Amino acid sequence: MDNFDTLFYCNTLKKTGLLVYLSIGCFQTLAQSTNATLNEDYYHWITRYEIKAGRISPEIFTSVRPYKRKAIVAFIDSLDKKHQVFTSKSDHFNHEYLQNDSWEWSHAVSSDSKKPFLKSLYRKKSDFANVDQPDLDLHVNPVLYLGFGKDSRLNQSTYINTRGVEIRGMIDKKIGFYTFFTDNQAILPAYVHDAFSLYNNYVVPHEGFWKTYKNDGVDFFQARAYIDFNISKSIYMQFGNDRTFIGNGFRSLIFSDYSPPNLFLRTNVKVWKLNYMFQLNRLVADAMGTPGGSTANKNYPVKYMAFHHLSLNIGKKLNLGLFESVVFTPQDTINKNTFQLNYLNPVIFYRATEQQGGSPDNVLLGADFKWNAIRKLSFYGQIVIDEFVLKELKAGTGWWANKFALQGGLKYIDVFNVSNLDLQLEANLIKPYVYSHDTQYSNYSNYNQPLAHPLGANLLEGVAIVRYQPLPKWNLVAKSFFTKIGRDTTGVNWGSDILKNNSTHQMDYGNKVGQGVHNTIAFVDLTASYMLKHNFFIDLKTTIRRSSSPVSLYNNSSTITSVSLRWNIPARNYDF
Repeated sequence: MDNFDTLFYCNTLKKTGLLVYLSIGCFQTLAQSTNATLNEDYYHWITRYEIKAGRISPEIFTSVRPYKRKAIVAFIDSLDKKHQVFTSKSDHFNHEYLQNDSWEWSHAVSSDSKKPFLKSLYRKKSDFANVDQPDLDLHVNPVLYLGFGKDSRLNQSTYINTRGVEIRGMIDKKIGFYTFFTDNQAILPAYVHDAFSLYNNYVVPHEGFWKTYKNDGVDFFQARAYIDFNISKSIYMQFGNDRTFIGNGFRSLIFSDYSPPNLFLRTNVKVWKLNYMFQLNRLVADAMGTPGGSTANKNYPVKYMAFHHLSLNIGKKLNLGLFESVVFTPQDTINKNTFQLNYLNPVIFYRATEQQGGSPDNVLLGADFKWNAIRKLSFYGQIVIDEFVLKELKAGTGWWANKFALQGGLKYIDVFNVSNLDLQLEANLIKPYVYSHDTQYSNYSNYNQPLAHPLGANLLEGVAIVRYQPLPKWNLVAKSFFTKIGRDTTGVNWGSDILKNNSTHQMDYGNKVGQGVHNTIAFVDLTASYMLKHNFFIDLKTTIRRSSSPVSLYNNSSTITSVSLRWNIPARNYDF
């Protein structure tokens, strides 16, 4: 079969599969639910109350994000009935907020506005406009993000101007849908701008295609959308373009939401004490960017990631997850335009498939856990194994291909019995060359940005986050991390840049975390946020970042202060 026939076959297969999935979903009578958008503060509240209850939630498997709105409401309702967790004024406010934000599932009386605008707008506190009919559930909201700031390294003000719309709903209570679209112009902090040209990537963190704006600014669109349907009571599917986050930590060493949204097909099975997710993602293998953001009117080369995650609740305190993923493409010279159909099998073991077929693709294995040990205290962690030989590890000689990553952390809520004062501590270790591979088609990246930790690999990091909600509408967050990373030198691959071919590693033995050019990053971010109306925030922020290194590129300091207004959109963070 020639290249054209192969491509036609693959496209036909994908289209046929989608039509089959849609057809199956359309004949179901089970109500659908869209996801709650990934948002640090929002998701913290959910995990906070699970920890406060002192048990593992059967409604939500917290290591697989995003969560469905229906599950969130079922979770907080179960806590309200069985556990005394909403005790302070701020807790009662959060409970009401979560109910109102997904009122189509809670049917909370408090979700009704006392004074609708023009009688038809803001009839519900959370929605600019809505339709609540048996055949159509519709929520429409404007999106706005306006911010100004001062960076000590820049001669001009930082700036963000985002306008857009968010729409979600259900049709006939069978098909759920979500769409989010924004137009953005920004002048970003200097350290973020530094990331544009790091290793000649020329990317805007978290975003895809971009254009220049004024002298040093960027202009970009962001679009996220998906459809959702149930196959059975316990199985749902989603198809669209969005982000995923796996884990319970501040960082994910498995699959984070750092890179741009990407095309995905997700199947999730939740039954008994088990949650199983299979996901196929279409990723950009090389953004081919330039300092001006030009793409020279060429199609981006693509690759795919097939991902399995199995999560099991053990008793009422412990959750254990296992995962495997493979990054592959039919476009490289080795596969010769042959799409690996075995990777579409949602229950097969990828490592065995790879070995049986002589595949050159990049398979990662790993696990995560969460242990709600006692009320107010939860421990969590992750392990990722890229390549591993026990004999070499025991020898302790620093073999380059013993590539793994480790995470350990804890969450302590109502610290010292102070209501709504929460603490999170986390440590991350990533060995050199983890996530890298021998081609751009198999490394663990999307649009030239890491799929896991934003700094790549070859690092050791400590994180501390303090959150305090002294009054219902006030949220204070102090976020800090200290990172030691080994950077690459000109022409030498020390293992931090995951985009580099790992066959160019500097030495076979004697490798250690932090090798190469030493770079330490001390980061502190202080945020005070006030909710004026439902999902309408004013944020005051100060960020202090100190990067120390003998190489001038990594030796700089920034102090950034800013004020912003947010409406129906999470805060934009650059935590690296």
